[in-house]
Amino acid sequence: MIYLDYQATTPVAPEAAKAMRPWVEEKFANPHSPSRWGHEAEAAVEVARKQIEKALGYKGGALAFTGSATEAINWALKGTVENAPKGRNRIITVATEHAAVLDTCEWLAGRGIDLTVLPVDREGRLDLDLLERELDDRVLLVAVMMVNNEIGVREPVTAISEMVHKCGAFMFSDAVQAFGRVDVCQGPDLVAISAHKIHGPKGIGALWMRKGKEPAPLIHGGGQEQGLRSGTLSPALCVGFGAAAKLADERCTRDYDHVQKLWKAAIHALGPGWIVNGSTAHRYHGNLNIRREGVDAARLIADLRDIAFSLGSACASGSGRPSHVLRALGLDYRQARSSIRLGFGRYTTQQELVDACHRLARAALEQEKLDA
Repeated sequence: MIYLDYQATTPVAPEAAKAMRPWVEEKFANPHSPSRWGHEAEAAVEVARKQIEKALGYKGGALAFTGSATEAINWALKGTVENAPKGRNRIITVATEHAAVLDTCEWLAGRGIDLTVLPVDREGRLDLDLLERELDDRVLLVAVMMVNNEIGVREPVTAISEMVHKCGAFMFSDAVQAFGRVDVCQGPDLVAISAHKIHGPKGIGALWMRKGKEPAPLIHGGGQEQGLRSGTLSPALCVGFGAAAKLADERCTRDYDHVQKLWKAAIHALGPGWIVNGSTAHRYHGNLNIRREGVDAARLIADLRDIAFSLGSACASGSGRPSHVLRALGLDYRQARSSIRLGFGRYTTQQELVDACHRLARAALEQEKLDA
């Protein structure tokens, strides 16, 4: 199999798997236990936390582990609303956000929050003048992701954070696709990340919180995570996350340069007739979302079963509905259904990517001949 679905998940780094193994096999103590073994497990968790915080590079806050980035997003949004001062009842977000953000915002809107969902231009970028016109003293929180999970487009979250703070609101950013791949933007008060997008294990995410901006707890119980999030932590998952973050921090320039070369090779190998969805300049180039007139993307996936690629977000691909992100760019139903997403990164070789793109191009041409 040629794996080209890095936005859905990444292969676990050997270094992360090796670091986890002792905590899966013999070091099984509860990290919240007062025993010597519990303290050892707790220490391993704290080392991992520091590794992730270093890789993030944020100051003046703390990182709490969660069961996923989706939990971190829900916690950030719902917990901030729970702590909202009187008169702050608006949330502003963007039409191309991940479903975890949009669905949570819609849930909050059903409970009285005034929700504004801003459009993007045809390149998938937010108009900052439009955002500025929407900001007022009723805004509680603005949610804008750093790198889009479906089209790879990057938003200027640092500049947006400055605008948001001027009106006294909180800034939240989904950095799941940015962390470990590009330099994360400075400025947000709350940032959600995930281990399995940076060659770590599934089942663990984190929320970074600026001091004084912590959301109210979403999960109640023992308060194991700084009194704000309850539940027994898995040392194995935490250690794997930490090892993956440390490795991403060490390899950041090498991985970034590798992805730039892969992007150019893929574009060349695909040949003419393909259109890139979203900005090519303001983009993480490990995400190549493309379309070809008249192609049935679902048929491409069926015809090329030994190449792993997708129609878009893994969370929505099985729904049968066209991507809300592609529709937000102004694509019609047929154009959205003719789009595929190729995701590549650290462990993708140029040869396998080129081979896959040649086969994709041939399969698309065969479809055109059959449909002619």
